[in-house]
Amino acid sequence: MSFSIREAKKEDMPQVLALIKELATFEREPEAVVTTVKDLENEGFGEHPLFHCFVAVKENEIVGMALVYFRFSTWKGRTIHLEDLIVKETMRSKGLGSALYEEVIKYAKKQGVRRVEWVVLDWNEGAIKFYERSGAKILKDWCTVHMDEEGMTNFLEIN
Repeated sequence: MSFSIREAKKEDMPQVLALIKELATFEREPEAVVTTVKDLENEGFGEHPLFHCFVAVKENEIVGMALVYFRFSTWKGRTIHLEDLIVKETMRSKGLGSALYEEVIKYAKKQGVRRVEWVVLDWNEGAIKFYERSGAKILKDWCTVHMDEEGMTNFLEIN
């Protein structure tokens, strides 16, 4: 199968958002995506972009994407966080996910970071096995914590 991996362009964001929504459905939260194409365009392609995105393209259609951004670790210094790696369901098991993953790791090495990190759902056994085979470590003793907008508002109101 013939496909290419390239850096995303601003005009790719409608297709990127469609992939994000597909991932949300796969992760059993189809209504959770509130990000818009405009958000992606503004935050990824402005004067100070907040993320970097790679896309997998087959016959002029974006069929996969990986979105990363820089973080700072007090232990390791500058790191890269892989927010999402998505391949269209109809295009899975054809090497696109591996190619996007490799592109992220190459980008991280080129940027001189000391770590790439991401989160994987504990029920996504295929992804977990893939990551373990690649040499990544699954940290089972750490819990992901987040506070949504409502939680922030409630917290600030009580304090």
